[in-house]
Amino acid sequence: MAKSEDTLQEKGGVYGCVKDILCQPCLNKDKQTVADKFCLTCNEFQCTDCSDVHDVLPFLKPHKLVSSNEAVTKQNSFDMKGLDRCNQHKKIIKFFCEDENQLCCSTCAIVGHRKCDSVVEIQKLAGKLMSPNSPVKEKLLATKEIAEGIIKQVLSSNEKLDADVNKIPETINQVRDKVFQMFDDLEVSIVKKVKSFQEETQTKITINQSQTENYLSDVTMRLETIDSVYRNGSPAQQFIVEKKMENDATTLNRNVNKVFENLETFSVSFLFDETLKLPPFPVNEYVPGQLAFQHHYVNRPMKLTPVSSIDLKKTGDDTNEPHVTGIDFLSDGRLVAVDNENKICLIYNEKLEKVGSYELFYSPKSVVAVSEEEVAITSGSEYMVHFLHISKYNKITSDRTCKVKTLYDSISLKNDNQFVVGTIYDKRPARIVTLTGNENDFSVNFPNKAYYGYDSGCTYINNSDTLVLTDRHEHYVYIYGIKTDTKVVVKDDQIQEPCGVAVGPSDTIIVCSLDKNSIVQISQTGHILSSHKIDIECPYRACVSRDKSFLVVTNDCYRKR
Repeated sequence: MAKSEDTLQEKGGVYGCVKDILCQPCLNKDKQTVADKFCLTCNEFQCTDCSDVHDVLPFLKPHKLVSSNEAVTKQNSFDMKGLDRCNQHKKIIKFFCEDENQLCCSTCAIVGHRKCDSVVEIQKLAGKLMSPNSPVKEKLLATKEIAEGIIKQVLSSNEKLDADVNKIPETINQVRDKVFQMFDDLEVSIVKKVKSFQEETQTKITINQSQTENYLSDVTMRLETIDSVYRNGSPAQQFIVEKKMENDATTLNRNVNKVFENLETFSVSFLFDETLKLPPFPVNEYVPGQLAFQHHYVNRPMKLTPVSSIDLKKTGDDTNEPHVTGIDFLSDGRLVAVDNENKICLIYNEKLEKVGSYELFYSPKSVVAVSEEEVAITSGSEYMVHFLHISKYNKITSDRTCKVKTLYDSISLKNDNQFVVGTIYDKRPARIVTLTGNENDFSVNFPNKAYYGYDSGCTYINNSDTLVLTDRHEHYVYIYGIKTDTKVVVKDDQIQEPCGVAVGPSDTIIVCSLDKNSIVQISQTGHILSSHKIDIECPYRACVSRDKSFLVVTNDCYRKR
C-alpha cells in the first residue's frame, strides 16, 4: 500500500503520521493488520477478515463500509485522548444505554446492560442529539462566569482591604500634632491590630482565589475540549465528550456555587471618639476611637431548579387529609416533617421517599433539628416542647418533654442551648426557650398584637444576631438587629401573606409568599434579591439544607398539598 502524509496509525490515535492504517478489532487482540475498510457505523478501520463479518451477521448488514483511503480523507483531526474508550474494558465506546444513561462498549452492552430495554448504537443518536450550544457547555459557561465573578470580587475585596489598612495610619496622623506622644503609641498599637486582621483574612482570600482559579482552569480546559470537538470532531465524538463531561460540569458548577455562597468581603475602619483620655495611661486605655473589623457575605440572588416533589395524599393509616406544618433538614440530608392533621412525625430521604414515621399524642405545629439525631417539636394544643431521637436507621423514639407556659408555633435554633419560637395568642410574638424549658423575652419593640395560628412565622440568624418575623395579614416582614437595636420593615408587592421564613444562602432571608405562590429572597437590610414562582399553591413553610444547596417547601392548600 502506498504511504502518504495523510495516512495515520489508529492504534495510538495520532494523526498525520506516515504509517499504515491498522485494523482496530485486530489491535484490540494485540495483532497488527493493515485495514482495507472503514465502517462509518462502527466508526473504526477494519481489515478484510473483520469487515467480512458485516456480511455474516444480519444486524451488521445495514452498516455502511467505505475504503480506508476514502475514510482517511474524511477522518476528523480531533484527538479524543482516550475519551472514546470504556473505563472498565478499555474498548471503543459504541453504544449508549438510554435506560441507565451510560456509555457502553460492546462488552458493557452485552454483559452489563443485557436486561435494559434501550441500548442504542451511538451512531444512530449522535447526529440527532448534538448541538454546539449543548447543556454541558452552557453549564460550564455559567460556571466560568461565576468563577470569574468570584475572582473579580476577591481581587476587589483585597484592594479595598489594602486601601482600608493604608488609610488607618493616615487618619491617625491627621490628629498626631494635637496629642503628640499619645498618637505615636496609638499608631503602633492600631496598625499592629490591623495588620494582624489583614494577615488572618488574607489566608481566606488566598484560599478562595486559589480554589476558584483551579476550578476556572478546569472549566476552561473542558470548554476548550468541547469547542474543539464541535469544530473538528465527529457526531459520535461530540456525543461521547458530552456524556463524559456531564458529571464534571455538574460537580464544577456545584463547587463554584458553594465558594460563592460562602464568599466574604473584608473591610476595616477607625472612628475617633468625641472625647479623648490623655496619658499617662496604658495605650489600651486611651485609644481615642473604635477599631471595627467587618466581614460581609456577598448577597447573591439564588437560582431555584426543581428536583422532586410529592403529593400528600391520605392513606389507610391516616385519619384526615395530611397537612405538613413543619419541616427541617437533619445534618445527613434526610428531611423531618410533622403532620398536624394526623399527629405524625415523618422522615423522608433525599428522594422524598418516606422512610420512617412516629405517632404523636398531640397536634404538632413545627419541628427543628437540634443535633444529628435529635429534633424538637412544638404543639398548638400542649404547653410543651417535645424531643424525639431519630437514629441513622430511621427509628424514632421519644426522648423527653419540656413544660412551658406559652403555646408555640414556629421554632428555630438560636444557639446550642436556646430556641427562638413564635408564639400563639400572645403579644410577645417571639420568645427564647432553652433546651430545658426556661423561657425569656427579647428586648424588642414588637407590634402590639397577638398572632393566632398560621398568622406568623419567625426565625433567627445566628451569625448576625438577627430576628426575622412575618405578619401574614399586614404583609410585613420585620427584621430586628438584636445587638444593634435596629428594625427594618419590608413591605413589597412581591410579598403577599408572608408565612414561613428560613435562613438561606449567605444568611439571606427566605420568605413564603402564600398569596403569590412564590418564594422571595431578602437581604438582612430589607432588599429584595430574588422572587421565584413555584409549582404549588399557597407555600406555607420552608427549610434550607445545612450546606444551603437544597430548599424544601410545603403548602397550606387544602385542595392539593
